[in-house]
Amino acid sequence: MIKINKENYLFILETPNTHYVFGIDDAGCNRHIHWGRKCPADDYSICIGSDESSNNTMLDEYKQEYTPFGLTMYRECDIKAQFSDQCREIQLAYCDYAADDSSLSVRFKDTHYPLEVVLNYRIFPHSDIIQRWTTVRNTGETEIRFERLFSAQFSLPSTKPYTFRNTNGAWGGEFVETATRLEGGYAMWDSRKGATNHGHSPHFIAAQNADENTGDVYFASLAYSGNFKVSASRDSFGITRIALGMNDFDFSHTLLAGESFDTPPVYCGYTQGYGEMTRQMNRFVTEHLLPKQFAQTPLPVLYNSWEATGFDVNEAQQIELAKIAAQIGVELFVMDDGWFGQRKDDHAGLGDWYVNPEKFPNGLDALIQAVNELGMDFGLWIEPEMVNKDSDLYRAHPEWTYHYRHRDACELRNQLVLNMTRKDVQDYIFTTLDTLLTKHNIKYIKWDMNRPFSQTGAENLEDPKMYSYLHTKAVYDIVDKLKERHPGTAIESCASGGGRCDLGALSHFDQAWTSDNTDAIDRLAIQKGYALLRPTKTMRAWVTDISGINKPCSLDFRFAVAMQGALGIGGNLSHYSSTDLEICKKNIGLYKQIRSIVQFGDLYRLLDHDTDEVSLNQYVSADKKESVAFLTARGTRFYKKKIPICFGGLDENTRYTLTFQGQTYKKSGAYLMNVGIAVHIRGAYYNEVILIQAL
Repeated sequence: MIKINKENYLFILETPNTHYVFGIDDAGCNRHIHWGRKCPADDYSICIGSDESSNNTMLDEYKQEYTPFGLTMYRECDIKAQFSDQCREIQLAYCDYAADDSSLSVRFKDTHYPLEVVLNYRIFPHSDIIQRWTTVRNTGETEIRFERLFSAQFSLPSTKPYTFRNTNGAWGGEFVETATRLEGGYAMWDSRKGATNHGHSPHFIAAQNADENTGDVYFASLAYSGNFKVSASRDSFGITRIALGMNDFDFSHTLLAGESFDTPPVYCGYTQGYGEMTRQMNRFVTEHLLPKQFAQTPLPVLYNSWEATGFDVNEAQQIELAKIAAQIGVELFVMDDGWFGQRKDDHAGLGDWYVNPEKFPNGLDALIQAVNELGMDFGLWIEPEMVNKDSDLYRAHPEWTYHYRHRDACELRNQLVLNMTRKDVQDYIFTTLDTLLTKHNIKYIKWDMNRPFSQTGAENLEDPKMYSYLHTKAVYDIVDKLKERHPGTAIESCASGGGRCDLGALSHFDQAWTSDNTDAIDRLAIQKGYALLRPTKTMRAWVTDISGINKPCSLDFRFAVAMQGALGIGGNLSHYSSTDLEICKKNIGLYKQIRSIVQFGDLYRLLDHDTDEVSLNQYVSADKKESVAFLTARGTRFYKKKIPICFGGLDENTRYTLTFQGQTYKKSGAYLMNVGIAVHIRGAYYNEVILIQAL
């Protein structure tokens, strides 16, 4: 519900458990008032201040929804522009608003120049998540050039320092968490590589005295896959502010006469404890952001043949792998890199999306038919945004890559980035992929992007510094068009692992490849970081042979880790023993039994492998009648580890049954959550999957 006090221009966004409040002061400025637990609506008002000194003005102390550059505000701004007469200051004054039960738009305009800024808000039924974004309009006859155009600013209520959780990852180590206590100055997380990439995440999580179940937690996630920036600050008065949006690094946007522009949206919320934050975002993104075709459909168990074959693929070999995959219960068979053009290694072929006639003399259909006859769907790997110099496409159109005329192009993985801001490039990619999906019964596409951008010259653009936004938008548009034309085909976002897993990507792709690192021990940390603000069902998790090489652990242990997302198999099945294949079949059968609980249930992180030696993650169905818990340990110190494990998320008045370590228990939810079951955890790579059923 959106409440508006017209007498003093206060706007109250009311969700089931929170209030988000701001207003307009006598000078027409936007003023943030409250974000958190509900209060009586009549109690809210705008605090009137005064200058502390000539060096500390009241404007610099304001908590605002959106801060323009200029006047005597020297803190971080959200919008900065240059007008036709070279003026670089913006002065916004309130105009009016438009509202209904679920949306609010508050309009401001510059006191002299033809710039309108609209702050947009949306709330959702049965959710505490709020959507924010900003619209800018040029109502004049001359252009306005923006140097910064963030999506939203947030001011936190307490004057005590907050601890910020983000990631500081890399390829093969995505979503590795960091905690930064911000006592003063600035902290910043960003990407400058063209896409969100593997390092930092486009969100903030700010908390005080918080753990999984208690403490104030404020969070917001940017739905955008291009260069982003999250900037947090705490000033000398103890005010903590966060601004986030498109990165102003190597950025500008020119708004021509009559044009408008919407920034990427931000989704924000307030909870008690990190666990409730995760559960709210899991439900919200699944219900409101994921593409509708597969949002409520459990994702299939897939097999990907990359580790078994590399680039050396052919029809007979893939069919033999498919036969084994079908025997162990796989539902989707995916052929990875190497099937197209002159693709013998990573030096050639990217851009030439025709079936290699030497590897597949019968075309793709013979393989697809064989896979379908085995009872599985067929999927394919592609990398549409890239090109090798050794390709027909590059030889015909070298100008289609990002480049500068008098600079040598930097190759990474022996490839260049196609200039997706060009319409002819967009048309080529869409037509090529549309034709591929039309001609063949392909139910799944793994869309990869294996390098960051460089030499980002785009001669086709009036404003080349918009390349990251326009490239990202082109990817979204092509994926949306393909899904519209081929609604039965799911598309996975992959970017050399987890380089494009933000909420923007998940608003268009059906799932994400979490990391090229499939080592089960490393995955405990990678998957934890991924699932903080992203839906479990979108997190592809494979069982592979890498875990057996890097850090030897049992096949059952690898399954116990991978089953906590959307399960996939990536090992070389042709080398598996009959015993190994039976273990695969057993675990895949178990996963099919529990996957709806895992993919759609509420996640409770009860024990952590770093702090407790033991990891205990529990997934609970919406009706609280079914639950599954994964208990894993890399190794326990000293003689033994005997601990009580308490479960979460159950109905305290319902009786449940579970079998664990050879003993069957029938207990109330209250007992299981507050007293728990005492267990022995011994040895290295311990794992148990515990099914809990309501009686």
